[in-house]
Amino acid sequence: MSTFDHSIARFAAFPRLRSLRWLPVFAALAAVAAPGTADAARRAGAYDGTWNVVFATKRGNCSSGYSVPFTVHGSRVSSAGGGRVSGSISRAGGVAVAVSVGASRASGGGRLAGNSGAGSWSGIITGDRCSGIWRATRS
Repeated sequence: MSTFDHSIARFAAFPRLRSLRWLPVFAALAAVAAPGTADAARRAGAYDGTWNVVFATKRGNCSSGYSVPFTVHGSRVSSAGGGRVSGSISRAGGVAVAVSVGASRASGGGRLAGNSGAGSWSGIITGDRCSGIWRATRS
């Protein structure tokens, strides 16, 4: 009999210890599952917080330099004050948003990464069709 066989035979001699034979299997499964669960939780909230978004007009007769706060929670984008904001953000940081304030409406898309982001927008602002870019920083 090898040393390994002797160890197994000793282990089998103790009935209470036999129930522990699955412990290494459960520990291995937990070690494999835990990082994936932690990564998913981190990605889900990776962009959470308040973002200050500055809009610049590139085409049209609209004012430039407006700043609007947005809130990101999980995969949802909403208003952090003033106007209606609805949108979503993917795990990779791709964002799509629709904004309305009174009769003015705009939509845009882009990408967030870390604590900043950028993209483009278009809409009708106080009756004028305009488009431009936006830049965001997390507060």
